[in-house]
Amino acid sequence: MAQFQSLEEARAFFEMDRFATENDITLEELSEGRSRCRMTLGPRHKNAEGGVMGGAILTLIDFAFATAASNMHRPTVAQQISMNFLSAVKGKVLTAEAVCRKDGKTSCVYHVNVRDDLDRDIAQAVVTGFKL
Repeated sequence: MAQFQSLEEARAFFEMDRFATENDITLEELSEGRSRCRMTLGPRHKNAEGGVMGGAILTLIDFAFATAASNMHRPTVAQQISMNFLSAVKGKVLTAEAVCRKDGKTSCVYHVNVRDDLDRDIAQAVVTGFKL
């Protein structure tokens, strides 16, 4: 059963996630067991080589997981993240889609896929969550 009554309620709750909001991450869609989040890239997301910092991509993955998992059970925290970088970012916007694969009594597992606005696969992750 969904914890948030609307997308607007979820957005208001996650405005308190300062690191995500200050890094231009927004919640775009939310339903039971899934979410879609977006990060508009800028100079703050770049590494010394000019590419997108891996930590920025991981932050987007973590936020997508948090929004989806919190809509199923709140609070839920990430216990473990396994992530693969697939391609360098060429676009200006990243989108992460989190989907619940297992919703157990005390833990959950989500798959999170990240793509850029040029439709390139950027990263994938498996996130295990712990329900507090």
